[in-house]
Amino acid sequence: MHPVQKNSLYDQLMSLPESLTGEILRGQLHTQPRPSGPHGRVESTLEYELFGPFDRGRGGPGGWWILIEPEIHFVVDTEVCVPDIAAWRRERMPEIPRGHRFTVTPDWVCEILSPATTSKDREIKMPLYANYGVSHTWLVDPLARTLEAFENRDGNWSQIATHRDDDRISLAPFDATGIDLAGLWV
Repeated sequence: MHPVQKNSLYDQLMSLPESLTGEILRGQLHTQPRPSGPHGRVESTLEYELFGPFDRGRGGPGGWWILIEPEIHFVVDTEVCVPDIAAWRRERMPEIPRGHRFTVTPDWVCEILSPATTSKDREIKMPLYANYGVSHTWLVDPLARTLEAFENRDGNWSQIATHRDDDRISLAPFDATGIDLAGLWV
């Protein structure tokens, strides 16, 4: 008799239907439906605001890779996060991986909060990001129309700013240019 082979968590993650997004966090598979309209608006607009000056160097310093929903493997196939947006300084990651797995820790991540993901983003993912050395994290709440910025100080998050509504922001690590928050909200 042959033992029944159980699919690994990563096999389960890879077999999810396209209507779900999945992550492996603290040894558990977490799934959620694809983002809502306000979430998508914030994600695409914020990526647009950062991409020109920081990724392409148009009107800003350049030197970054900025990507939407990369699959980050902190520990291969056992700790897999998919932040809404992530960015790497090119001196730390000179080339974008050819596959879908990113094994270099991002310098910055942004999570866009929703009622279904706020607890996971704050209580599970933020500590993982700090533990694995992400330098900056932004949490954006499209319903509350807020952006919270955090800096990693010796493995702990220190909140450096909270902005809301139509504030104009200039925050680390993207403080070389400004962003009008009003453009993020639907």
